Amino acid sequence: MRQVEVVPYNLNWPKLFEEEAQSIRNVMKNIIVNIHHIGSTSIPGMAAKPIIDIMIEVESIEKVDSYNQEMIQLGYDPQGENGIPNRRYFSKGGDNRTHHVHIFQTGNPEVERHLLFRDYLIVHPEEAKSYSNLKKSLSLQFPFDIEQYIDGKDCLIKELDEKAKAWKYKRS
Repeated sequence: MRQVEVVPYNLNWPKLFEEEAQSIRNVMKNIIVNIHHIGSTSIPGMAAKPIIDIMIEVESIEKVDSYNQEMIQLGYDPQGENGIPNRRYFSKGGDNRTHHVHIFQTGNPEVERHLLFRDYLIVHPEEAKSYSNLKKSLSLQFPFDIEQYIDGKDCLIKELDEKAKAWKYKRS
């Protein structure tokens, strides 16, 4: 059973991202366009589940499946789209997850959404703190129910997504 644990920001998270990104680059170098550190571990000062979220942009989403065996050798569990169309998802660590890899074809709107969410929270630490506090509270309320934890964040995430879009258009 997976435990939902939210921990204080760890200064090693960017380094852990870089190390894992390099391992994945070595495997998928022929199809990778870009690799991004996303999610709460990419936001300085943000409390988070200690799982590094990696988003990869590729030329062709269909080509990703041919790398499943190499990803398994790196310790990943290939999970196909896992509920999000036109994505490939991999997790590492079983019930004690250490990494999530989300792969999208360049141009997929999810790429911009994830990057905008991250960048908005980096520039708006008061919003990051609110999100952080909610995550801590939910992890205490639902320590062994990841679905309730995720559902509890949904409303605020949607609100922050909208604020991030408005912020983007103000800057352009």
